[in-house]
Amino acid sequence: MKNIAIVTDSNSGITQSEAKRLGVYVIPMPFYINGKLFYEDINLTQEEFYTHLKEGSEISTSAPAVSDVTDLWDSLLKDYDEIVHIPMSSALSSTCATAMMLAQSYEGRVFVVDNKRISVTQKQAVLDAQRMAADGWDGSHIREKLLADMYECSIYSVKE
Repeated sequence: MKNIAIVTDSNSGITQSEAKRLGVYVIPMPFYINGKLFYEDINLTQEEFYTHLKEGSEISTSAPAVSDVTDLWDSLLKDYDEIVHIPMSSALSSTCATAMMLAQSYEGRVFVVDNKRISVTQKQAVLDAQRMAADGWDGSHIREKLLADMYECSIYSVKE
C-alpha cells in the first residue's frame, strides 16, 4: 500500500487548522488588497476579507506561486510515495493547468485532479480521496475515480 498525501487549496473551504486535524495539506490562495499580498487563512481571516470588501478596498486574486506548489510537493515526497492534488476548477483559475504542467516533472508521483469543483464540493473530493487512500488505492486510481465522479455533486440555493 502506498503512502499518499492529499493536497488542495483554500478554495476548498478547508482551513489550515482543519487540514491538520484531517491530515491533508492546503495551499493558501493569494489575495492582493490595496496592492498588498495576503494569504487566505495565513495572514488574512475571513472576517478581515469581508471588512475589506465592505470598505470598498481594491481586491484581486492570484494563483499560488509555482514555488509554493513545488516546495510543498518536494517536502511531502520525502515522506510520501505519491500526492493527489485537488485544486480549484480549471474553469475558474489557471491554478489547475499550472499544477498539471508541474506534475509532469514528478515522474508519475503527483496526480492532479481537475474535477471541476470548488468550495464544499471540492472539500468532499478531498475527503473522498483521503478515504480511498486509506483503503489502499494508489494515486492514479484515486484520480480516475474522482474524475469519473466529477459531476456527481451539486449545490442548491433555495429561496423560500
